[in-house]
Amino acid sequence: MFYKELKSTSGLREDKLRIMAVGSRIFVTSFQLAGVEGIKVESASEALEHINSLDNVSDVGLVLISEDIGKDIRTQLTNIRANRPIPLIFELPAPGSTKENVDYRALLKQILGV
Repeated sequence: MFYKELKSTSGLREDKLRIMAVGSRIFVTSFQLAGVEGIKVESASEALEHINSLDNVSDVGLVLISEDIGKDIRTQLTNIRANRPIPLIFELPAPGSTKENVDYRALLKQILGV
């Protein structure tokens, strides 16, 4: 498993955070080969359910979700990002997918409520 050690700004505590991949079998398996834990899902709603369940898990710092799953729940993911800074939820292209442009300005406006 990959662990990233983070030191708090006070320097009093060290936390080890895990990376979690969420997506199709191929997406998750490719990260598992690199030592990253993964959750295989068949639908966007199933992925959202797993991501919401991470609210009670304090040692997951980064969630990698396949873009083909994430595009259907992008609004919900943006709301989660706005309310919880950790884990960071990052969408990556799924194997064999086409490049999709993301309007980061609109995404940031939505997170900030502007």
